Amino acid sequence: MSGQEITIDDLKRVLTEAAGVEDGVEIGSDSLDTEFEELGYDSLALLEVAGRIQREYGVELDDDTATSARTPRLLLSAVNGG
Repeated sequence: MSGQEITIDDLKRVLTEAAGVEDGVEIGSDSLDTEFEELGYDSLALLEVAGRIQREYGVELDDDTATSARTPRLLLSAVNGG
């Protein structure tokens, strides 16, 4: 990774580009602990997100890590090495 931490805004953009956004769902700091399933994202969407993160930020996430991160907070922690 380039030393830059991926933020919730970065993750929101990648999620939206990879899988769209459900009507009425807003991803932000108040949804960090909301499960992706509740936000309308399934494991296939998370795998696409992991691929985009790898291409854009150089952070490689294995499939298990990408799909086991149940919330945006957990995914950001995995991506940012926390």
